[in-house]
Order: sequence, then structure tokens, then C-alpha cells
Amino acid sequence: MQDNLTWWRGGVIYQIYPRSFMDANGDGIGDLAGITQKLGYVASLGVDAVWLSPFFTSPMKDFGYDVSDYRDVDPMFGSLDDFKALLARAHELGLKVIIDQVISHTSDAHPWFEESRQSRDNPRADWYVWADPRPDGTPPNNWLSIFGGAAWTFDSRRRQYYLHNFLTSQPDLNFHHPEVRTAQLDNLRFWLDLGVDGFRLDTVNFYFHDRELRDNPPVPADEAKTLGAPDANPYTWQRHVYDLSRPENLGFLKDLRALMDEYPGTTTVGEIGDDNPLERMAEYTAGGDKLHMAYTFDLLNAPHSPAYIREVIARFQRLAGDAWPCWALSNHDVVRSATRWGAAEDPVAYPKVALAMLLSLRGSVCLYQGEELGLPEAEVPFEHIQDPYGKVLWPEFKGRDGCRTPMPWRDTPDAGFSPAEGAAPWLPVEPRQLPLAVERQQDDRHSVLNATRALLAFRRRHPALAEGDLELVDVGEELLGFIRRHRDEALLCIFNLTGEPRETEIPTCGRRLEAPGFEASLDGETLHLPPYQAAYLQLDR
Repeated sequence: MQDNLTWWRGGVIYQIYPRSFMDANGDGIGDLAGITQKLGYVASLGVDAVWLSPFFTSPMKDFGYDVSDYRDVDPMFGSLDDFKALLARAHELGLKVIIDQVISHTSDAHPWFEESRQSRDNPRADWYVWADPRPDGTPPNNWLSIFGGAAWTFDSRRRQYYLHNFLTSQPDLNFHHPEVRTAQLDNLRFWLDLGVDGFRLDTVNFYFHDRELRDNPPVPADEAKTLGAPDANPYTWQRHVYDLSRPENLGFLKDLRALMDEYPGTTTVGEIGDDNPLERMAEYTAGGDKLHMAYTFDLLNAPHSPAYIREVIARFQRLAGDAWPCWALSNHDVVRSATRWGAAEDPVAYPKVALAMLLSLRGSVCLYQGEELGLPEAEVPFEHIQDPYGKVLWPEFKGRDGCRTPMPWRDTPDAGFSPAEGAAPWLPVEPRQLPLAVERQQDDRHSVLNATRALLAFRRRHPALAEGDLELVDVGEELLGFIRRHRDEALLCIFNLTGEPRETEIPTCGRRLEAPGFEASLDGETLHLPPYQAAYLQLDR
């Protein structure tokens, strides 16, 4: 495996959504102390790192993605000392710690914005994106907010509009201003000095906007919409040429990488939502002087046929060069993969083979909390919806609460999420998830949990899976196959993601490995794969 300085290259990162992982103080909201209590469990999976979604001081209008103090912990989650204790415990267990950084925008309660909106000539007047109205008083252009409606809100004090790609309470910073760039790099340095091992960068391609504020063109009716937003959202109707992924961003990413290089062994992973996501991923991670790795929504959306996954891999291979991807099937913003991809499939067998496929791709991997349990998406009634995204677009889009409900630790009504007699959790426990609780799966050798542990151990034993090159092979339309090669090891990996038995002629001789929890048989050169099975064959180099 890679040395300690390049641990991230092929590493597996476990994402924790703090509000929903473990509540230590009984107020119904997960916290840092709760995460610290459960780090032993996380380490037992065999992952390399944890990624913590935002826990910074915030009004919580977008649950921490609206930061009002980049250098402190919101009291809801604990204190800075609680974070230091978490960091120390993680390092003691051999886990790296990556924290979310939301630097493209702040909360409107951030002191920077409160000063900026006071006048057009104060010291931070240009720290945000302000623009005059059109002559008829309407916004300066046609840019849209991901959360619905115009991306501009009028401020009566300055008699100007300010830009917000998300909620009106999340004004966008002006990255064309050098002081803004310096201030955000200084905020990152604060956490690096505390000892964090890296950053997940939210909306990493949103930092810069077009200085001329030109209108975005419409998306032609026959063009695929790739930004990861639901079809009910008019945001997908524009081609996002001028409001994101501007060329100036590359210069800032180089400055960011220079900062990270001052702290050997640290890493960055960027979230990219773009009209051309794989192209952007390659651009942002190539050359070794920008991001270490990035992920897109290509495997976080609905298409999931072997042909689709093969096309995603092939397209990235064409573009990649030395770029490094980080793949994910689930996170805190999308319907859980066990439902999004596996709703019509076997609820135990399908998550296992999907994870086997994910953990065999070239690149690093993010696992979302509960994915190792095969959790389905929760059903959250409208009266309990917390997500502002869901409130705006309900019922066509129900928001992101369904993947954010409390982690089921025990098969009890409270899921073991809070101490006894604690407050009701911030989102309701999903009853269908309780039989999949950690305590129920822990001792079941056939469970998704133990299959995940076995697959992670298998990955560690075979450097080709973590570090090797990837070559797609033709194993038929209904199967996905590729060869991973690293030094003296070559593995042929074949996946049957369907509920039907499949067979294929293997393209080269090899012997079948005992992949944990999977069954396949080799009859001469014919490989027989039962439903939802993976096969790994050792090949001669």
C-alpha cells in the first residue's frame, strides 16, 4: 500500500454526518463527543479516514453549510476541545480526519457579510458578489439558485443584488478579491495547525464567477442533465457556463495545493457539480499541483446499468491522464444507493455486490455512514421535513432528509442514537432500518456489515485494487469487467449487478480468488456468476 504521505491515494474514507451519527448528550442531535464514542466501530471496518460534514458555528439554515465562524465549533456539536479529543482518538486508532470546508459562500450572519452589506465603500464592500439591478429593477442576469428561484437577492441598504448559488442566507464570496482568497486560505491553515489530515471541499468549482455577469444559455431539450440536481429544479435547464467552473479557479487551486504541501501527508477531495463533471474532475486533479482528488455525481445519480458504469469509467479513462478520482455511491445529498439503485433488487445481496464494484474501481473511495449496513432511504413525512431544499420542491423532490436520519445502532425504537430518556431525534428514526442495526448485523457472518469488512480487508491484501491501473474488458452487456494491474499483480474483476445468473467467457486464463461472501464457478474458460455476485481472478502478468 501507499506510504503515510500518500495514504489518500487508493484510501477509503468514511463519511460521518454529525447531526445523525451519535448523540452523546441526549438533546436529539448528534455531536462530536458521540462521534468519538463510535470511532472504534469505524476503525473496525478497516477504512483509512473519516470525513466529518460541517460542525462549525452556524445559524443552521442549511445545517452547517452556512458558516458564520470558520474557526469554532457550533455549541450544538460541542466545543473546540471536543474536536481536539476526537482528533486525538482518531489518530490513536490509526484513522485520518478530513473535515468539510465550505469556502465558496458564508452565512449571512457571518461578520464579513454583515460588514459588506452596510455600504458600498466599507473595507469588505467587495468581499461578496454585488451587482446593480437592470434598469427595470430586475436581477442583473438569469443565474439560478440550486435551491430554486433566482440566484440574486436585493439588499435595500446597498440598493444592489447579492449572489447566492444556494439559499438567500448563503451569500457567495467574491474570489476575484485577493483578500478573500487569503482569508480563506488562512482559515484552512487554522485547522491544519490543529492537526487535521485534509479537507473535503464543498462545491469546489463554484468559487469564481464571470466578471461580466453574462447570462447562461439554455440546455437543449435533447441534452443530458448532469449536475446532480433533480429534474423538478429549473437549475438543470441552464448550461452553467458563467456562474461556475471558471478558468480562474485553477490558479486558486494551485495556491491551495501549495498550502497543503506545507503539511506533508494531508489531502484534499473536491465535490464537483458541473455540466461536464468528469472533464472537470480530470482538470482539477491532474498535474499534481491542484486537488489531490475529486468526485462527481456520475455514480450518485439514478443510472446504474453495467453499460452506464462502463461508459463512466471509459470516459474518465480517456480524460484522466494522471488525474485521481474519488468514487462514491452515496452521501448526505442523494438518495441512498440501496434504494436509488437497488430498490427493485435483493436488499442484502445487491448492496454487497455494489460495494464490491465500488471498492474495485481505480481511485479512492468514500463510504457514507450506514452504507456498510445496506440501509435503504428513509421515508420522512412532510410534517417532519427539515431540509429547505425539500420544502421548496415538495412533493416532486422530497429533499435530502431521507439519507440523513439517525444511524441505527440498536434495534430499538430510538435506534440507540441517544442516551435513555433523551430528547426525540432531530429527524425521525426509520423503522425499516432497525432490523439492519449494527447490533443485529455484528455477529451475522452473512450481513452487509461483515461483507463490507471482508471486502475492505480483501482490498488491503491486493495492492492492485487500491493502486493499480484499470483496463476495461468485454464480458458482455449484462456484466461489468475490468483488469486491475500493479507491479506483479493482475486481477480480473467481474460483477453481476443483476438478479439473473450470468456467464461469460473470460478473456484470459486465471485462477479464481476466494472473494469474501461471493460464489462463482469456473468451467474451463466459462465463468458462471449467480445473481449479485463478484468474481476476482488472478492473472499472469
